Amino acid sequence: MYEQDFPHKRYQETLNFLEKHIAKDLNILDLGVENPLTELLKKKNYKVENTKGEDLDLDFSNVKNSSAEVVTAFEIFEHLIAPFNVLREIKADKLVASIPLSLWFSSAYRSKTDKWDRHYHEFEDWQFDWLLEKAGWKIIDSKKWTNPVNKIGIRPLLRKITPRYYIVYAQRIV
Repeated sequence: MYEQDFPHKRYQETLNFLEKHIAKDLNILDLGVENPLTELLKKKNYKVENTKGEDLDLDFSNVKNSSAEVVTAFEIFEHLIAPFNVLREIKADKLVASIPLSLWFSSAYRSKTDKWDRHYHEFEDWQFDWLLEKAGWKIIDSKKWTNPVNKIGIRPLLRKITPRYYIVYAQRIV
């Protein structure tokens, strides 16, 4: 049950936030490969193009060459060693980005089978805000939400009351 329900709340919160800030006629470059959230955005009539799976710590070519007016980054920056660098290379003047927040009762995520599916960073909200500001972005709006699980125990209880995800809408500072 948990695995089936997990993306739906996150996807719905993300979509609601995006709809609040981004018009559907704007071109979006989504950092990361095409995924189920990309498909949902396209079904909702957003014009979305994804990066191609390049290592965004080292290769900014798709970001630099994009003419998109908006860049989205949904749970991408925690996988990068130096997200500051790609944030500085974005040409668009609008950014919508979400991250998983650091949880004091749970260690950072690390897949045991996929060398790329791990979190180098799990930010606190103030750290992510500072990163964006230092990279030339002004946060206009933000939101946090929880990720409850249908299990019994102390950590599942803490997940019901502790925000896990953080999303921001930011504009480039000229």
